[in-house]
Amino acid sequence: MVDLRRNHIHVTCAIIEQSGKVLAVQRSATMSHPLKWEFPGGKIKPGETPEECVQREVSEELGVSLTITSSLGLATHLYPAVTVTLYPFVCLISDGELTMHEHAALLWLPPDELPSLDWAEADLPVLADYFRQLER
Repeated sequence: MVDLRRNHIHVTCAIIEQSGKVLAVQRSATMSHPLKWEFPGGKIKPGETPEECVQREVSEELGVSLTITSSLGLATHLYPAVTVTLYPFVCLISDGELTMHEHAALLWLPPDELPSLDWAEADLPVLADYFRQLER
């Protein structure tokens, strides 16, 4: 059972699909969980919906606008110092050119190659849920 009394943050993430590939971004060396791969996104602000958050965060981090096509189930992970609940959305880029403002690298990979990356632990259940959705 998840102990919600500890520091608990709510974070959105975007599984961005394009031409049969999925976008993965690598955290910078100065971020927590340095150089781990993740789906882009960020913390939900007070009064903000998860949908608004994922749009804002991806715009700030990557300079693009999104169209949300579906959502996946919430995923909660307990790191030693913080509990993270992820709100994942499957998305398409609707406008803009990808520009990295925070991350060290980005890759477009076919879904079957995504597991080869060194993912942030909180993103692993999201990745598994995404694969289950693809199988349907």
